[in-house]
This record gives sequence, structure tokens and C-alpha cells, in this order.
Amino acid sequence: MTTPIPTRSRPQGGPPLAPLAGLALALLVAGLALSAALGGTIPSPFAEPATITGFFVSEPDAVRVGAFFLFGSAVPLALFAATASSRLRTLGVTAPGATIALAGGVLSAAMLTLSALLAWVLARPAVRGEAPVVRALHDLSFLTGGVAHVVFLGLLIAGIAVPGLLLGLLPRPVAIAGLAIAAVAEIATVSLLLDGAGFLLPVARLSGLIWLVVAGFLLPRRRPRRTPEPAPVAEPSA
Repeated sequence: MTTPIPTRSRPQGGPPLAPLAGLALALLVAGLALSAALGGTIPSPFAEPATITGFFVSEPDAVRVGAFFLFGSAVPLALFAATASSRLRTLGVTAPGATIALAGGVLSAAMLTLSALLAWVLARPAVRGEAPVVRALHDLSFLTGGVAHVVFLGLLIAGIAVPGLLLGLLPRPVAIAGLAIAAVAEIATVSLLLDGAGFLLPVARLSGLIWLVVAGFLLPRRRPRRTPEPAPVAEPSA
């Protein structure tokens, strides 16, 4: 009977973080660009009801393509959240930051997915001609893919930025920038009360995804070891 040779287990780092965040950002931008090229951008939920209904009636292809890429961008975002949370634990983060990052990222991706599916339904022939249904689905798509997605994206960013700052895992300016973006994302909740605050949503979303790309490049796979300071040498007595 042979004795099995023990193997040294190595921590699994998972996929690289920066390409995941970059893919989520690229799919988002591609969806907006292609949708605009096909027929324009989806109107704001604060626009006139006739404008909203008319867009979905006349531009179903633009809506469908935008929904496809929006759905696609949610997948790498969820993978990023899972990988970043695991990376933070590997780096010795025992505070709730890693769990907050995971919960925020998963919920943010889930809200983005729901928004994309609602937008796809809006492109269906049996739906886009019903003005009250179009308005309700459009509002729900905005709430999930706008407010809810951005707020939870802020939690993902904060969950990485806080331990990145406190433990020195990220350069201090990068970590502070992440905290500022996360704060803007949370403040964007006031767009539920003030129509004029809606500009905070795309600002927090685009800057947040760009920050995730930068943080993904800079977040180490292993915590750097600190070299012990040399012990002071006692002076010889006279």
C-alpha cells in the first residue's frame, strides 16, 4: 500500500480583477453606443409620457440591443464581486468589508440584470403599444438599473476601498477616491425625491466602474510582508 504524497495547497486567486471590471465597462459603453446608433438613447423616466411611449414603439431594435449588452455587463460584475471578496479574505481582511463587497456586487449585478430584462420586455410588440404598461415597465427598469444598481455598486466599491485604505492594500489616493465615489453613489438615492439629482447616477456608475478597473490592477494577490525593524545595538559600556 502506497502512502499518498502530500501536496502543498496554494490559495486560488481566481480570475484577474481588472479585465472583469474592464469587460463590464466595455459592454456598458458598447450597448449605449450601438443603441444610440440604431435609434437613440432611451428617454428619461421624467420625460413626457408621449415621448417615452413613442420611443419604444419606433425603436424596438435599439431597445433590444441595449438590453442585451446591459445584461451582458452584469455577468463580469458579479464575477468581479465574488473574486474581489475572496481576494480580500486571502489578504487577511477579517472585517465586514469583504462581505459588504460581495453583497453589494451581487445585488448590483442582480439589479442590472433585472433592468435589462425589463427593457427587453419593453421591446416586445404586444407590450410597446400599451402606454400605461410601457410607462410602468420603463420606471421599473430605471429604478433597478439606475438607483438600485448604483447604490449597491457603491457598497461594492466601499467594501474594497475601506480595507484598501486601512490595511494599505491600495495606494492612499486610490482608496480615498473610491470612498468619494461610493459616497456619491449613496447620495444618488435622493434622485428618488429630486428629479434634478438624476445626473448623479451616470456619474457614479461610470466613475465607479473605472475605479474598479484601477483597483483591480492595484489590489495585490498576496499581502506584502513587512520587514522587521533591526533591533537597536547596545553601546558598549566604558
